[in-house]
Amino acid sequence: MGVRGYGVLFLGALLIFCGPSRDPGWAEQTAAGGQISATYHVDLAGFSLGEFHLAIAVHGPTYEIEGNGRFSLLAGSLYRGAGIAASTGKLTKAGPRPSTFTLRYEGGGKKEQREMSFADGAVSQVSIIPRKKQGRRRIPVSKGQLEDVLDPLSAAFLHARPDNPVCDDTLPVFDGRLRFNIVLTPKRTDSLPKNAPTNLSGPAAVCQVKFVPIGGHKPDNPGIKFMSETDQIEVWLVPLPRTAMYVPYWIGAPTPLGRGSVTLTEIKITPDEPMGRQPISAPDL
Repeated sequence: MGVRGYGVLFLGALLIFCGPSRDPGWAEQTAAGGQISATYHVDLAGFSLGEFHLAIAVHGPTYEIEGNGRFSLLAGSLYRGAGIAASTGKLTKAGPRPSTFTLRYEGGGKKEQREMSFADGAVSQVSIIPRKKQGRRRIPVSKGQLEDVLDPLSAAFLHARPDNPVCDDTLPVFDGRLRFNIVLTPKRTDSLPKNAPTNLSGPAAVCQVKFVPIGGHKPDNPGIKFMSETDQIEVWLVPLPRTAMYVPYWIGAPTPLGRGSVTLTEIKITPDEPMGRQPISAPDL
């Protein structure tokens, strides 16, 4: 796998390494609703890679998440890419239950669009353009493995304050191609740095993250092997004021190109607002 492939894997991995609570009181705690907008800065091997912009709207039992990012490494000489993603669903006592997930990205001279639908808690339809043949060496994804799964956006940015430790969870995720689990285990608590957004308060729950591939991948893929074998992935989760939610403040992971990180640089919380799709500036694809 070349630099381009590792760059795509790294970006995708960092943006889903956290997840929702299975706490039975989750839906009641978040029912008041509100809107959240956030900006994350992405670095790789000491270089600025770009920003990821996020908008979340919650009202009653429904939620919408939209995000976009534009990334380049060494002014685009090593990697350049952009993507737009969106997720919709409902909040239940068992946690988020997604309804739709879409992803459109361009990078390394390639384009792809994915659309995924859910029904009765399971993936019901997947569309990927352009279509690719399922290689013989790829581990198949069974129908049973697509039940009670989360899309990447719902897994990353809907995290409630549970009765159990926030860093104690196993998250089943499907992105349209890969079926994998994200395993969170507690490491410690830590204070937020002075340059953290002023409307956040610590301490942060620091979780160790393990990426466990289930299906849809080639067993000998070097990028998948690298991410699944490392024990150096860490996420800092912080509570949002006036809500029952946690969001990732900082995520760090090793890559073959050097240490990578995602840092929350700006966040705005508007509680008790009507649900509505929030427009975000889409990158040029």
